[in-house]
Amino acid sequence: MTSRTQGFTLIELLIVIAIIGILAAVLIPNLLGAQKRAYDTGAQACAKSIQTAQATFQIDKQAYFKVDKAVGTADTDPTFVAGSVTAAGTPASFTDSGLNQGCRKGNIVIVTNGTPSSSDYTVSVKDSRGSKTYVVTPSSLTGS
Repeated sequence: MTSRTQGFTLIELLIVIAIIGILAAVLIPNLLGAQKRAYDTGAQACAKSIQTAQATFQIDKQAYFKVDKAVGTADTDPTFVAGSVTAAGTPASFTDSGLNQGCRKGNIVIVTNGTPSSSDYTVSVKDSRGSKTYVVTPSSLTGS
């Protein structure tokens, strides 16, 4: 009686390893791109929250508030304060508007370009891990 050993040849194993290597080379860049797109989507959501809060505040107070990153907070847990003054002379606040919660996660950087007037404002929003910067104005939200 003869015994036969079953198994894979060296060539078969090399072919399988080569196929796995090719698949990994194709999939890894796509996965990294998906992660950047997710960070950009988070920054876009924050920008949309700012635009909505500004529109609501404009309707209620006839003025826009200034968006600033609060000093002394960790980048992973920022809070935001409003620095403008309403028409009645009281400080603007949006901590209860939901904007504070919408922009807390991640490494989102918010830059106010100048002090808002009663009819205009410009805010730039970017996640430091993403690739796009979103510019919010009263009439548009653009990404570049």
